[in-house]
Amino acid sequence: MARAAARLVHNWRPVAKQSGKVAKEWLPTVHQSGQFVKHVLPAAVKPIHSLWHEILGFVFLMFAAIGVWKIWQHPGPMPPVQFAIVVIFVAVMAGYGISSVRKARRISRS
Repeated sequence: MARAAARLVHNWRPVAKQSGKVAKEWLPTVHQSGQFVKHVLPAAVKPIHSLWHEILGFVFLMFAAIGVWKIWQHPGPMPPVQFAIVVIFVAVMAGYGISSVRKARRISRS
């Protein structure tokens, strides 16, 4: 049994050596693909990052617009505390929206 196993290993050994050479031949390709990813990935991430900030800015500005619309729709007397909460909400949402859109523009310019 040991002799049969030894013969089998002896017969497979050249195939194993060849497969090792094939693996070494693939190394430059792996290195080149790493270089490709290093150069292409930042160029692809920048527009996605800018788009993300534009979408967030739009969402925040829509929240602010909804708050203003609700105040405009119901012009009757509003308790001062409720008015203050709505004004703070609109100011915060509009501030985040504007800052996010400005950040998107900065990202796209750089």
